[in-house]
Amino acid sequence: VLGVSKDASKDEIKKAYRKLSKKYHPDINKEEGADEKFKEITEAYEVLSDENKRANYDQFGHNGPQGGFGGQGFGGQDFSGFGGGFEDIFSTFFGGGGAQRDPNAPRKGDDLQYTMTISFEEAVFGAEKEISIRKEVKCETCDGSGAKPGSKKKTCHYCNGAGHVSVEQNTILGRVRTEKVCPVCNGTGEEIEEPCPTCHGKGTQTKNVKIKVKVPKGVDTDQQIRLAGEGAPGHNGGPQGDLYVVFRVKPSDKFIREGDDIFYNLKISFPQAALGDEVKVPTLDGEVILTVPE
Repeated sequence: VLGVSKDASKDEIKKAYRKLSKKYHPDINKEEGADEKFKEITEAYEVLSDENKRANYDQFGHNGPQGGFGGQGFGGQDFSGFGGGFEDIFSTFFGGGGAQRDPNAPRKGDDLQYTMTISFEEAVFGAEKEISIRKEVKCETCDGSGAKPGSKKKTCHYCNGAGHVSVEQNTILGRVRTEKVCPVCNGTGEEIEEPCPTCHGKGTQTKNVKIKVKVPKGVDTDQQIRLAGEGAPGHNGGPQGDLYVVFRVKPSDKFIREGDDIFYNLKISFPQAALGDEVKVPTLDGEVILTVPE
């Protein structure tokens, strides 16, 4: 496609791509078929400029997936060296290389993260705190449907209710048909005739939500807890996502923490160090009397 040899260097491939892309760019070349040629050139460059995909293509060849299985299985080709790269090249041209996910299937909502700053004492003893976060919640007016109460939805005109559409494209491996989520109905198969006046068809609205958080005893900076079901709303009736609370512990004015141990630096005089003494030492549970040995 690019007119380069099998052992061409990256610079040679790049020069060939630039030359051909200028020649067949749709904004420059108005001839019929120029846009398809430009797509082929771009796709070929994407493969050949990636070392893994190029190695796979050199081994796989142009007609690999179209050449039939034959008596030797896959036309006698050796696929043992493909590893993850084999999946990568199919992912590029076939939209994932596996079964398409049902766009109408219930899906869990997105997970959220909240950073909570707590005191040294709260980290040691634990606490119960209340946080306020701004997040998407199911619209109360339409109950998440996105439609005005009392109105009806109609079958999507673009996908005829299927929730997905077929798309054909030319690739270096030939003409490929893929299925993608309908861009009009986002996979639901339905269109809203009268949007909800509150959420304007989204099915969700942004609100400040108060949530109680139990701070575990002994928690440290960058540790986190998961609050199940406190994330974003699910899709198509799916469960809500989770909320991850990440802790930031303020340093203490008195104590130093190292793992599960707590240190306190006490200054004493030379006579106390030489002769010994009894001194008061602050702890997390109050003052204690400590004997300084002679």
